[in-house]
Amino acid sequence: MISSVRGRVLHADADSVVVEVGGVGLSIAVPPHVAHSARLGEELRLHTTLIVREDALSLFGFETHDELVAFGLLLGVTGVGPKSALGVLSTLSVDQIADAVAADDDAPFRRVSGIGPKTAKLIVVQLAGRLTPSRPAAAAGGPALHAVPAQVTQALVGLGWSERIAAEAVASVADEAADADRASVQALLRLTLAVLGPARKEPAGG
Repeated sequence: MISSVRGRVLHADADSVVVEVGGVGLSIAVPPHVAHSARLGEELRLHTTLIVREDALSLFGFETHDELVAFGLLLGVTGVGPKSALGVLSTLSVDQIADAVAADDDAPFRRVSGIGPKTAKLIVVQLAGRLTPSRPAAAAGGPALHAVPAQVTQALVGLGWSERIAAEAVASVADEAADADRASVQALLRLTLAVLGPARKEPAGG
């Protein structure tokens, strides 16, 4: 079992990265926010799990151990495969998953591509009591919620956009996003990147 990977980033696209470890390039499926933040030539460390099937060996990687644990729990749900589990973690944070399960609310899961109503309900039922939010639920709509756009804006600046363009894009996307997406740095970043397109360096003064 490959439980973690650390090495130089050789390549990154929308949902995977290639990390060089001991002279070998490992292709790892990751949530979009990981792929977008990966910098070519820089070191990246991921918590990973290897999925072994008859026709393929697939490596999945995450920024945190909590995400890795959630991925494993999702795989244990009837009808949820690796791609669907990754889709959930590409759309929702671990806390959002835990909150939805605790509230017996399958709506956030139904918004994930590839997850139907029946599977969404199974996720809520089969994960009940197995995930705990890392912060009190009452704080979910408090000051931390308002900090999400600022964090996403800074992430976009780091990817090459000017602060003005980044802030305007984040504000526009947040206005139309669902509550769950506005509360998640990962989800809001993913939605804003979809609007902005490939990262690029803005001209000086832009």
